[in-house]
Amino acid sequence: MRLRCAVLDDFQGVATTVADWSPLQERVEVVSFTEHIATEGELALALEDFDIVVTLRERVPFPAPLLDRLPRLKLLIASGMRNSVIDYAAAERNGVTVCGTESTSTPPVELTWALLLGLARGIVTENNALRANGPWQSTVGADLHGRRLGLLGLGKIGSRVARVGLAFGMEVVAWSQNLTEERTDEVGVQLAGSQEELLATSDFVSLHLVLSDRTRGLLGAPELALLKPTAYLVNTSRAALVDQDALLAVLREGRIAGAGVDVFDVEPLPADHPLRTAPRLLATPHLGYVSQNNYRTYYGQAVEDIEAFLAGEPVRRLG
Repeated sequence: MRLRCAVLDDFQGVATTVADWSPLQERVEVVSFTEHIATEGELALALEDFDIVVTLRERVPFPAPLLDRLPRLKLLIASGMRNSVIDYAAAERNGVTVCGTESTSTPPVELTWALLLGLARGIVTENNALRANGPWQSTVGADLHGRRLGLLGLGKIGSRVARVGLAFGMEVVAWSQNLTEERTDEVGVQLAGSQEELLATSDFVSLHLVLSDRTRGLLGAPELALLKPTAYLVNTSRAALVDQDALLAVLREGRIAGAGVDVFDVEPLPADHPLRTAPRLLATPHLGYVSQNNYRTYYGQAVEDIEAFLAGEPVRRLG
């Protein structure tokens, strides 16, 4: 009897085609779920007959109560090598091996610039008007050259975003709690004197921080109030870095020029969520990691992890 493998959140229906699953076909039956399963109870019922689960990033939590309800589960594979929504102790207690895959930081860098440029040049507004035979030119684009780009975080992703900003001729400044002048000099940008200074003086602000107890809610109402009314905010990192109610307020009241957002407090975003209708917002459905190369890596290495597990060989363990 073949083992059963569930692939969760395969929204595009490509998980079994972007990688070669044929080495497993005699031993593993692969079932793709193209719709998100929202509740723990629904997940427990949907996965009760599966030995292996492949999950995307941190979209689906695997807490102890869920793992306790999946006695058949033996292998849990999450894309990426960092996952904060899996209870590793409960997985070990239930005999579940948890492993991951590699991931590249290039796609979120590119999406950050897609959002920033889309905001600056009113791309969606102008495209919609053109298609609807509306006004021929209704916006005046914001220039990038000579403007200040403020980066909260200068790690692997933030530093790449910085270099693109420099290529556009922008003045790039960065800040985070442990950022040093040595690091900013290495990237070729300026170290902001404080977070407050960065927010108050930047024309574009982009977040590139890991979510932690220290960074959760980093930008609340007082911080957002520091932004210029002509400034744009971009968040492709984690929704919880920004107070969502405060963000909605500044967008609705026109206290900033706009925001580009790829991450949300609940995903997929509910149909009645206020961000779906917020003004001055350019939003994408968490596409930061969604690219052909990343998907080939995720699912190709998931196949490798399954092969290694079945052969009793080491896997890319998480936790």
